[in-house]
Amino acid sequence: MKPVTLKDIAEQLNISVTTVSKALKDYPDVSKKTRGLVRELAKTLNYKPNTFAVNLRTKESKTIGLVIPVIVHHFFSNVIKGIISQAEKKGYLVIILQSNESYELEKKQIDLLLSQRVDGLIISIANGTADFNHLNEVIAQEKPIVMFDKIAKLVKCSKIIIDDRKAAYTATQHLIDIGCKRIAHFRGALLPQNSIDRFLGYKQALIDNNMPYDPTLVYICELGDKSFEEGKQNARQLLQDHDDVDGIFINTDLVAIGAMTEFKALGVKIPEDIKIVGFSNWFMSSVISPTLTTIDQPGYKMGKTAFKQLFKEMNAIKNKKPKKPKIITLETELIKRESTKS
Repeated sequence: MKPVTLKDIAEQLNISVTTVSKALKDYPDVSKKTRGLVRELAKTLNYKPNTFAVNLRTKESKTIGLVIPVIVHHFFSNVIKGIISQAEKKGYLVIILQSNESYELEKKQIDLLLSQRVDGLIISIANGTADFNHLNEVIAQEKPIVMFDKIAKLVKCSKIIIDDRKAAYTATQHLIDIGCKRIAHFRGALLPQNSIDRFLGYKQALIDNNMPYDPTLVYICELGDKSFEEGKQNARQLLQDHDDVDGIFINTDLVAIGAMTEFKALGVKIPEDIKIVGFSNWFMSSVISPTLTTIDQPGYKMGKTAFKQLFKEMNAIKNKKPKKPKIITLETELIKRESTKS
């Protein structure tokens, strides 16, 4: 069957198309009786508005683009849920693309989303992104963009973040407080700002407690699809390099769980021999044995906040008002579990 149109409803009720349109929009200059008749017939005929025509009139696509490094990931899946929960309330469709930590793919995806006339963009940049021209071009087109988690300080747009440096400091300080004397760090890739800040927080905690910073105790993880394996590999390497490490702060829970799995296989006891703190508070962190002490990173709230900020900026542009980029910092919390029991 052909889609039902406003004209079909108008003809059946012997009124004008304009009256039907106004009735469906609840205009007060259409009588209550007529509005009721129009709505009832529209429901009976299963009328659906022509969103394409509406979008052409309003110059809005009612879609936003979301680019994230990886989809099958506890933190990012929670961010997606948060974004969609708010987008649906405002009638927006979310197009989700995965950069797979690739700068080149990220650039192509931004171009694709712009070609689809999205009204705004939300992005967590790839580990491989060191040049930000593709993001600055979006801003130059007066298209609002909100960054979260992995951000670029040089891009002048709104950002939804946590205080990674403070959270990492808290994690490392916890290890120091429970008696760890030789603390290693499994850090993320060299480029992302959150990886840099977590490393700096770890290092500062050591300095503030008069503990020597030893660069040989820092192991890099690229944190792509192989992050669990990287945790296992770095755990093996750490045992070969150092026999006196009694604590580790690890950049993400998945890497931490990989490390714990390898330590267990090699007969290293947690927390008796080595105490471990992760980052993110994945579901797995609370069910692995021993359970993992970690920093709770509010992914769902981050997603909700990112869309709300984007929506404000899209409205500002629509109403020809200046949009005001903001940096919004969400709180984190240290969740103490068995992996750091004294």
